[in-house]
Amino acid sequence: MERETMQFDVLIVGGGPSGLSAAIRLKQLANEKGQDLSVCLIDKGSEIGAHILSGAVLEPRALNELIADWADKNAPLDTAVSSDKFMFLTQTGSFSVAHTATDEQPW
Repeated sequence: MERETMQFDVLIVGGGPSGLSAAIRLKQLANEKGQDLSVCLIDKGSEIGAHILSGAVLEPRALNELIADWADKNAPLDTAVSSDKFMFLTQTGSFSVAHTATDEQPW
């Protein structure tokens, strides 16, 4: 049986935030040095982000550092968070749990 093969300089397994960030940063560093680097990112989901369960909430600080002009590139991130809840999900429903929000960074 003959199988198709593909050659890459880097293979990243996992299309979550860490894998995507690694792929983007590697390409940025290679471009800064004028190097042609082929990066392949594979994920078990049918599309990138298929297994992310964050509710599509994104803290943009890391994105600002990685791609400073992301907002100018028509990224589909245009709805600011106006409230949040901490919810427990069960097989038959859900319930809210009170939490204390803070403006302080947890790290």
